[in-house]
Formats: sequence, structure tokens, C-alpha cells
Amino acid sequence: MSKRPSEREQLSLFRALPGDMALRDAQDLMAYPFFSLAKSPRTVPIRFEAGGVSLTVEGVPEHGIATIWDADVLIWAASQIVQAKKEGIAPSRLMVATPYEILRFAQRGTGRSDYLALRAALDRLQSTTVATTLRQRERPNGAKRTHRFSWINEWKEYIRPDGRSDGIELILADWFFSGVLDEALVLTLDPTYFRLSGGIERWLYRLVRKHGGRQPGGWRFDMRHLYLKSGSLQRPSDFAIQVRQLARRQALPGYRLSMERSGGVEWLAFRPAPAEPSQPDLSTASVEEAVDGVWTDSVDHPHDPRWNTRRTIGGSPAPIGREPAPSNGFGAP
Repeated sequence: MSKRPSEREQLSLFRALPGDMALRDAQDLMAYPFFSLAKSPRTVPIRFEAGGVSLTVEGVPEHGIATIWDADVLIWAASQIVQAKKEGIAPSRLMVATPYEILRFAQRGTGRSDYLALRAALDRLQSTTVATTLRQRERPNGAKRTHRFSWINEWKEYIRPDGRSDGIELILADWFFSGVLDEALVLTLDPTYFRLSGGIERWLYRLVRKHGGRQPGGWRFDMRHLYLKSGSLQRPSDFAIQVRQLARRQALPGYRLSMERSGGVEWLAFRPAPAEPSQPDLSTASVEEAVDGVWTDSVDHPHDPRWNTRRTIGGSPAPIGREPAPSNGFGAP
């Protein structure tokens, strides 16, 4: 009786490419609450449902749910996959790299503590489970299929006789890999993204980057819906305070933030900041139009007078009419 080949044996090995490259992120990961925003371990599941999309993220007590800092590994992987395609190299879900290469890409240190933090991040990415209807075809009878996966199916490390790492090998989830292969579902991040240290700060930049694009009228969310999209365990009032502080500091690269009130509702509004000559153009074809109408089918909408009467959460009552006033690490530090 022949032995069934393992998943690894069915995949070709993709060696990480050398050199600097643009930061790329999957739009799905930017638009929905897939990661914990806390630096302390989180085991309370993340549950979200809106616009016909549902997701549940669960972790195990030993490791907790993968964090927004752990997602840097996925940004590294997405960047490698897109770059390989640009160079005519076939990427694969089976990837191998040295810890040094991953840490340097994520602008981390390369000492022992950084190396151990990377291993902990890989453990959380492997042990976190996601169940979502996102990008799943509806059946003829109207039923929706739920896809369940872990960000990393498995990972292994090669250790030299002197105890030093000789490379990390990992297998990405097919759900993530197939999304990154579709370049219309990938966006470029600002090179300074890794300098953002706070969980809400990082999450908000990714959300703003995904929805903002280069839409001249900008975009906005009401605070209640913004809180739901974050998956945060903070009290809504504490969450709102942090968002207001980020808007006051203009903390997100490439965007201008402002707080607005309309009809007794508080909104976070944002629009692309005028680009400096030295800044890279982060635009992609997929954000030249209303992003959600094309890609996510959510209830969030851009600033557009056509949405003035919309009453669903996240609808915009009016276009923006004024210019607003002007310890990183994987897992718990």
C-alpha cells in the first residue's frame, strides 16, 4: 500500500529573494479584524459579521491569537510572493528563509530576544484558527461556505551543531496564498509602516490604506462601526479616545485624519495627504475606484453625496468639505 505524500512533498520550495522590496499586504487582512491588537496574550475569540461576511478567529491558551505584530511575517510573505511574480519566478506556499532575513525585512533587531520573539510569532500564526465566508462562493441553494484555516499550516527550523538557526521553513495557508497571487487584492504599504508601534495605530493605518486609496473625496467611518471593525476588547470609550489621539497627532503616514460630528454621531474622516516628491506612489489600480464596491461588499462607503441618505452603519452623510488640521516587536514585548 503506497504512502500518501505529505503536503510538503506536493509543493515546490520557494527560497526567499534577497534585497529590499516594497511592503505588500493583502486587502482582506487590512479590511477585517483578523488579529489581536493587544500586546498581552488574547484568548477571547474575535467575531465579526457585516455586509454578508462573517469571520471567527480563535487561539489556544498556550499561545493566544496571532497579533497585528505577528502579521509582519505575512507582510513579508506577501511581499516575497508579489516580487517573485514581478521577476518571473514561480512562488510557492512552501517558503524558506533565515530568521535574519525576516527580522531585517520587518525592521527588527537581530539579537537573541528578537529571534525568540519571531519563533513565538510563528507559533501563534500556526495555532490561530480562522473561519470565514470571505472569498467563498455561494452555493446554488444560497448557502455560504465557511473556510477554516491557520495562517501557517506548519513550520520547521534547521539548527546547526552550534545551536544557531540555519533557516526556517513554513507552509502558508492556501486561503492567504491564493489571495496574494491575485495582485488586485494586494496593496503596497508605506515604507514607514513598521515604525508604527501601537496596535490600534497599526490596525488603523491598514484600514485607512485599504479604504482611502487615492479617492479625492476621502472616506469616513462612524466611531461605532470603526470599533466593531477593530475587534478590540477595549471599552468603546477608551477605543474612541485612542482614535482621537491618533487623529490629533496625524499619526498615519500618507493620510490626513479628522474627527467630525454629524447628527449626534462621531466620525473619523480621512483623505490622502499631498505626496512629497521623495515619497513613493502607493496607488494601485484596485483603489482608483470605490474599493468596497469592487472588492469587499461591506457596508462602508466613500465620501459621496449619493450616500447622504444612507442609514446603514458606516454610510457617509456628506463629502469632506474642509482640510483637517494638520517598541516594536512580534507579539508581547
